Amino acid sequence: MNLTIRKALLAAAVALPLAASAAEYMEKTPFQLSRAFSPGVVSDGGKIVWVAGQTATRDNEGKDIANNFEAQVKQVFSQIDQIMKRAGGSLANIVQVTVFIKESRYGDRFVEMRKDYFHNGNYPGSALITVTNFARPGIEIEIQSVGVIGDRCSSDHPCSAEGQAKKK
Repeated sequence: MNLTIRKALLAAAVALPLAASAAEYMEKTPFQLSRAFSPGVVSDGGKIVWVAGQTATRDNEGKDIANNFEAQVKQVFSQIDQIMKRAGGSLANIVQVTVFIKESRYGDRFVEMRKDYFHNGNYPGSALITVTNFARPGIEIEIQSVGVIGDRCSSDHPCSAEGQAKKK
């Protein structure tokens, strides 16, 4: 194995643990757990990825998903994950989302779907906003997000006063 390949494999192996770490997710009330969001996410260091608002009227296979709320939620989370992977992380590194939906009746359904994308109660801080319309016909949702990759904070290494008090 030549030196260049060995260096690339070593760099990839070192980067893997960093990609899995996001930040410290503060304790949630039962209401916050039911709505799949954290009251705060603490980070200290790491690489910040500011993800532009994502919308979709076609899925990854090119199928038309205009006016299809659930299909758009899945596609938009897929796009965010793809962007985060290009930056060296994944959807697990998302710490903040601002969600815009056209129909308030989809709010509860969105919350239920969001639970499938964020595990162990590590939900991002979040805002859910109803809008009148979007820039293109057929769009039902837009999600803007912020990710942190390789942060020093985590549930195992808390940075918040709350987390540090629990460790004592």
